[in-house]
Amino acid sequence: MTDIVDLRAVDQAAMLRRREISAVELLDLHLARIDEVNDDLNAIVTLVPEVAHEMAQAADERLARGGDIPLLTGLPVAHKDLHETKGIRTTFGSPVYADHVPTRNTLIVERMQQAGAVTVGKTNTPQHGAGSQTFNEVFGVTRNPWDRNLTPGGSSGGAAVAVATGMVALADGSDYGASLRNPASFTSTVGFRPSPGRIPTWPSRDAWWTHSVHGPMARSVEDVALFMAACAGPDERIPISIEESESVFATPLAADWTGVPIAWSDDLGGLPIEPTVTEALQPARDVLRSIGFDVRDASPDFRGAEEAFKVFRGYYYAKEFGDVIDRHPEHYKDTIRWNTEYGLTLTAADIGKAANAKTRLRQRVMAFLDEHRFLAIPTSAVLPFPIDQEYPTEINGVAMENYTSWFATCYYISECELPAISVPAGFTPDGLPVGLQIVGRHHADVDVLRAAFAFQQARGACRRVGV
Repeated sequence: MTDIVDLRAVDQAAMLRRREISAVELLDLHLARIDEVNDDLNAIVTLVPEVAHEMAQAADERLARGGDIPLLTGLPVAHKDLHETKGIRTTFGSPVYADHVPTRNTLIVERMQQAGAVTVGKTNTPQHGAGSQTFNEVFGVTRNPWDRNLTPGGSSGGAAVAVATGMVALADGSDYGASLRNPASFTSTVGFRPSPGRIPTWPSRDAWWTHSVHGPMARSVEDVALFMAACAGPDERIPISIEESESVFATPLAADWTGVPIAWSDDLGGLPIEPTVTEALQPARDVLRSIGFDVRDASPDFRGAEEAFKVFRGYYYAKEFGDVIDRHPEHYKDTIRWNTEYGLTLTAADIGKAANAKTRLRQRVMAFLDEHRFLAIPTSAVLPFPIDQEYPTEINGVAMENYTSWFATCYYISECELPAISVPAGFTPDGLPVGLQIVGRHHADVDVLRAAFAFQQARGACRRVGV
């Protein structure tokens, strides 16, 4: 029975609907797995078993009544500690909010619960999601289950570890620079960055903000599609909402890719990449060809991506933290202070120049994808690194400019505001997972899932971490 927690979420959901297991029984199996492995890994940092049992009992009552059953009914899930959860502590990984208990849910949490999901707790994140290494002063560091001396990445690192080890069936996360995709690559899970507005970000101090998105962490592409079918859809409070119905994610994932062009780039046109990552990804080219894709060596022109990311990230940090850091400088880590201080130096001219660069970048990449329907690239330029290292300072002999530079393979795509997914692609000779990032056209989220599903099916089942 304990193996049930390692099944895909879609399989667990099917068992619940067939009444082969109750929601309470499924929850208890997941709680047992949490009890078994979480102390060592530190993925779930606030556990609420009493709340979860009440929700599981309600799910069983709903299942017993039959009829129209919401998609996530009875599935144990966890929420990123950046996402507000009504009545459940939400710290944002910050000592300032160590005892904060919200009175509302973030929209993605609300939709998961409305779809019948059972909340077991909150997952660890770096302070305010800053950086792709999951640690903070409130809860400490999260460890990678493939090697406990290494990081699972971030900022949705706790979510990735919880999913990878069967502590939950699904988890939510968020992604600005790399925060769903890097952890997926580092833990052999699936992380999907949807198009901005696909799952509207609420509450938000800037309803027009398109850089950061909310999305799922899962063990399979089918599970991602299930999550999206439950949680996507517009919200009138967020003007960038995509009006398309969430039902598009409930359509079949199988598709014929014969002759469809896909661009392959080892380095996005010149970024430093660890040779071990490049070598581990080479078999993925053959997998794509076996599907029928016309694999072409090509890369868009990413000029302007670095400038746009740096400036808009600085603008965001100045907007969000400029005032509070003055009041509590001792409570914020150096990288947040640096990013905020940089943002406060920006002028209107700097922001306007970055906006122009971002516009030209997106136009070039859109034109490129008119010719090449997808782009296949490394998710991460590096392998999981030691937990006592805040971030890589050099890659393949190239020094990194700041704490974000090492995950440019992801934030270049973020600046184009295109849907992207990281899927397990293989392992290094030392047994560390490596992810392949598949990028699609404007609002072609379903296309990206279908391409990733084909890759997953052709590659075969990825071995799971032993816990």
